[in-house]
Amino acid sequence: MGRQDGRYHQGMSFFAVLFALLAEQLKPLSNLNPIHHALAAWVRWAGRNFDAGADVHARVVWVITVLAPSALLALAYVFINRYSTVLALVFNVAVLYLTLGFRQFSHHFTEIRDALDAGEEAQAREALARWLHGDASSLPRHELVRHVIECSAISAHRHVFGVMTWFSLLAVLGLGPAGAILYRLSSDVQRWWGSEPGAQAAGLAQSELALGAWAERAWKVIDWLPARCTAITFAIVGNFEEAIDCWRHHAQSFPDDNDGVVLAASIPVPSVWASTRMVRGPVIVVPAVMPLCRYTPPPTGASTLPSLNWVRT
Repeated sequence: MGRQDGRYHQGMSFFAVLFALLAEQLKPLSNLNPIHHALAAWVRWAGRNFDAGADVHARVVWVITVLAPSALLALAYVFINRYSTVLALVFNVAVLYLTLGFRQFSHHFTEIRDALDAGEEAQAREALARWLHGDASSLPRHELVRHVIECSAISAHRHVFGVMTWFSLLAVLGLGPAGAILYRLSSDVQRWWGSEPGAQAAGLAQSELALGAWAERAWKVIDWLPARCTAITFAIVGNFEEAIDCWRHHAQSFPDDNDGVVLAASIPVPSVWASTRMVRGPVIVVPAVMPLCRYTPPPTGASTLPSLNWVRT
C-alpha cells in the first residue's frame, strides 16, 4: 500500500476509509469531544486576531483557518509515508475517524424515527429541536418528517460522502488525508461564520459580514463536486431515472445549489422539500410549501422514514 515505484496505490485509501468506518461504528465520536472544542477555539482565535472586517482580511483568515491546517497535515503525511507505509495508513485512519462517519449524526435520526414509530410526536419534535438548535414545537407532522429527511440526507453528504470525495481526490495526489480535513473545516467555518446558528456557537458576531460571505463562497466552490458525486451515488442506489429527473428540474429551486442537488437526487420517496437552511435565529422557519416530484401526503400512522434506513445505527 502507499506508493510503489512512484505510483499511487488505491489500497491505502480503501483500507483507510474501511478501518475508519469500522472504528467509528465500534466507538462513535461525540460532538462534544475535545477535538471539536479545539477546532472551535482555533476558529474563534483566527477570527479575533486576523479579521479586520475587509474582504481581503476575510480571505486571509480563511486561508489561515482552513488551508494552513490542511497543508500541515499533507506535509505530515508525506513525511510519515517516506519512512513507513503502515504508519501512514494509521495516520489516514486517525484523521478519517475524526472527520468521517454516519454515527456523528445518525443518533438524531434514529431517536426521531423511533419516536414517530411509537406515536410520540412531541418527543420527536424535541429531538429535532436538539438536532437543529431551534424550536420545532409548532411543526405539523408532515413538516417534521420533511425536516428529518432533508437534514439526514444533507448530514450524510457532509459527514460521509463529501469527506470521502475530497479525501480521495487529494490522496491520489499523494497528500494523504488533507482533503478530509479541508472539507470538514470548510464546512465548519461556513456554519460558524455564515448565516447558520453555528455562527453564534463559535462566538463570532454576525456583523462580520465579509468573513461570513467569503466562507459561504469558498464552501460553495469546495462542495460543488462532492455534492454532485453524492447525488449520483444516491441516484444509483435509488430510483435513478426519477432522481435524475428531480435533479434536472428542481435542484435550482433551492437557495443553496449544492444542497439542492443532493436533496433532489437523494430522496426517491414522495415528500415536500424546501431548503435545509431552515434555521434562522432561535426559531425554525417553515417556508412556503414547495411540491416536488409527485408529492403524496403520507398516511396518518406512518413515519415515512424507513426509506433512509441506511442512516440508522
